[in-house]
Amino acid sequence: MDQGPRDELVGRLAAAVGSVIVAHPTRVAIDGPPAAGKTTLADELAVALRTQGRDVIRATIDDFLFPRTRRYPRGEYSAEGCYYDTHDYDALNRVLLDPLGPGGDRRFRNAVYDRAADAVQSPPVMTASADSVLVFDGVFLMRPELIDRWDLRIFVSTALEMTVDRAVIRERRVSSRADVERRWRERYIPSQQLYTTMVRPTDHVDIIVHNDEPQQPIWESRTH
Repeated sequence: MDQGPRDELVGRLAAAVGSVIVAHPTRVAIDGPPAAGKTTLADELAVALRTQGRDVIRATIDDFLFPRTRRYPRGEYSAEGCYYDTHDYDALNRVLLDPLGPGGDRRFRNAVYDRAADAVQSPPVMTASADSVLVFDGVFLMRPELIDRWDLRIFVSTALEMTVDRAVIRERRVSSRADVERRWRERYIPSQQLYTTMVRPTDHVDIIVHNDEPQQPIWESRTH
């Protein structure tokens, strides 16, 4: 059976992961705007790697949020609040990225926050095998707090206006179109523009996946 462009892309990403030679688990970042397709791509990559016999740890930035009482000091629709006040990077490094990195003991937790309950959580500590792969998706992953923790960096690029339409479809059961559009136009899109201006994330990644057409994704390799 012939592979489609999507399957071919995921296969190339799995091969890129396989080409990383490190003496600890391989930490893969899948960055990009909200509703760009990061989680879908991360899940597909995890399946491909498991099919190849790799142990895969799946984790997401959504499980490293601060509780709501701490997330919105600048207001619920603040772009600066989205960028500066949302994610617990110290905890992410302490319980996941550093234990899996050079000199780490490979004892990790893959979450510190339960979004449904808006509560801190402390899942059991697990121990990773040395050749396991962390596939981690989320926004703002090339920030200075995290940039040195990744062994392979992928950015899922989508026109920001397109993410609004995708978000409306994705969240139609829980939010009105007006609420989704307001959050995207006032908070999420401007926070991505702030991130781009401050960090220039695509300058730091190894691979860009252009995902305007998810079934026809385009691969771009970056050299530094």
